[in-house]
Amino acid sequence: MKSKEYLERIREIPALSRAVLKKIVVEGNRATFHLVTDLTYHDEDVKAARAVTQEFVPQGCEAEVRVVKSVPSAEGVRAYIADYLKREYPSSAAFISPDDIAVETDAAGGRFVIGVADSERTRMVRGNVLDAVAAELCRTFPGAWTGDCRSVEKTMEAPPEEPLPPPEIIVAPRVFTIENYKPIDGANPKYAVYIADLNGGQTGVTVCGTISFMEERMTKKGKPFFSFSISDGSGQLRLSYFTRKATLEKVRALKVGDSVCFTGDMELFNGSLSFRPKAVDYGTPPEGFVPEARPSRPAPARYTAVTPEPCEDLVQGKLFGETSLPAGFEKEKFVVFDLETTGLNNNPVAGPMDRIIEVGAVKIEGGKISEKFSTFVACPVRLPEEIIGITGITDDMLVGAPPVETVMADFYKFCEGCDLVGHNVQFDYKFIRYYGEQEGYLFDAKTFDTVTLAQQLLRLNNYKLNTVADHFGFTFRHHRAFDDAFVTAKIFMELIKLNGGVPKA
Repeated sequence: MKSKEYLERIREIPALSRAVLKKIVVEGNRATFHLVTDLTYHDEDVKAARAVTQEFVPQGCEAEVRVVKSVPSAEGVRAYIADYLKREYPSSAAFISPDDIAVETDAAGGRFVIGVADSERTRMVRGNVLDAVAAELCRTFPGAWTGDCRSVEKTMEAPPEEPLPPPEIIVAPRVFTIENYKPIDGANPKYAVYIADLNGGQTGVTVCGTISFMEERMTKKGKPFFSFSISDGSGQLRLSYFTRKATLEKVRALKVGDSVCFTGDMELFNGSLSFRPKAVDYGTPPEGFVPEARPSRPAPARYTAVTPEPCEDLVQGKLFGETSLPAGFEKEKFVVFDLETTGLNNNPVAGPMDRIIEVGAVKIEGGKISEKFSTFVACPVRLPEEIIGITGITDDMLVGAPPVETVMADFYKFCEGCDLVGHNVQFDYKFIRYYGEQEGYLFDAKTFDTVTLAQQLLRLNNYKLNTVADHFGFTFRHHRAFDDAFVTAKIFMELIKLNGGVPKA
């Protein structure tokens, strides 16, 4: 949704001329927009806001509007700033108490001043903490807000170790109309959600795409089920589908290249959110369907914390020569990436998001690996011992690393104009979509999964990264972001040669 344009339209309503969008809650096909204003409003103002809102939600989605009048007090804003710093900047908040924050409100909004030690002042200013606080106040309270620092004597204490809470704003999923429907299970869906926009809490939701992988398997109790990979142009989805006796043979008749729609729920399974289909039918996107791009903040004009470096595979001239790669491959651009994180939760609906602690990526252009993007990411919480053991990354190694918001801006610039590739790509992609979204960078590129490609083209005992790497004779240091990304790029190019071209996303 174009949030800036949306608010501009809403603010054309006199009673909502200073309104802010507090959050969007999506339940099924209904999206409820929560607006806050400090002016008196009436039912006709809410009705007008609902009409505007309906223009900005996807086709098939019903818009609802809730308006709350809230006149911020200086004490309330001060408490909000203290809580925001504690959540988002715990390393800075450790040295700031609510008594160090002064707030003045006026008819136009307000101003805040934060008292910090001289040693912390530079961090607050250069780290854009003041700008972030002001932007958060503008998103939360009506009016314009500005801030500054003042020097005070401080006794420093250790920073708290608290994770981020779930985000307040949930972006409404995009949908398209299902055509050429033909029943198998007979769910009879009308609309499909973009695969890239699947998130927690969705029930009775349908996805529609082309089968790129299909395999019949057996449970431990000897019951058949099917493993599928499908894509709709916005993303790829791997899922397991358990058939009914009445439709088993119809499902067996499906094949790679068929367009189907799965209807089911997003559920927690083994601690992670996954799509659990309950029905499958034939269906296609509209003829000539092109995924609608999410309106994003433009890529930064320059890199600020992480500058890409030239990168060359010393053996790619032998392994990846132009004669062995499919014609036209050199005209396409890809970013192959991998992350190291503090845990496995990549969806805020399942609880506090885990943190990104390292980003590694390489760019493929002109048919060759050409650039690298590699950085640690600052983490205000202590790393779990399990993660330290797996990655070898310690808390000390993250000291002085750029914050995630800066890394996401630079990584968004690095990925501009490229398709994205990863090994089990959707896992890491959900992390960068979430953290990028917090800064207005809406990652929305085509994705290619080397797990899915390997399943289609190879016959291995499993499709873990080290297993596929061993198949091609590649050695690497596993569980470090850049090394994993580099070997994934090499695997991707070998799979592209076997496939005879880049598959349709």
